[in-house]
Amino acid sequence: MLQQALQKISAEIGSADKKNKYVPVIGGFLINHVRENPEHARLITADGKSIAGSLTAMQAEAKKHAVNGCGVLTDEEGFNIVLRYFGVTIPDLPIAALAPVNFEVSLDELL
Repeated sequence: MLQQALQKISAEIGSADKKNKYVPVIGGFLINHVRENPEHARLITADGKSIAGSLTAMQAEAKKHAVNGCGVLTDEEGFNIVLRYFGVTIPDLPIAALAPVNFEVSLDELL
């Protein structure tokens, strides 16, 4: 199953539009993940699941939190969305970790 997952990921990377730099990044992440967690290979090979689909899931999540039409995810958030898309269970973060931090500083304080 591991070999099938690696082949599926590699095939999608190879057939992706060369202008889309996200497919190889996510593909590389998935290759590393499935090598470290071979029990997840069956999730990666599931019918209907693809790197392109995981990018759509990230885009949808970023849109939920967009400000002035711009939604951004951290690397960790994005990779966690990819894993959840493929059915990998990710432990929930404590609510405090998700809350925005109110950080204010004046130029005078920095000088």
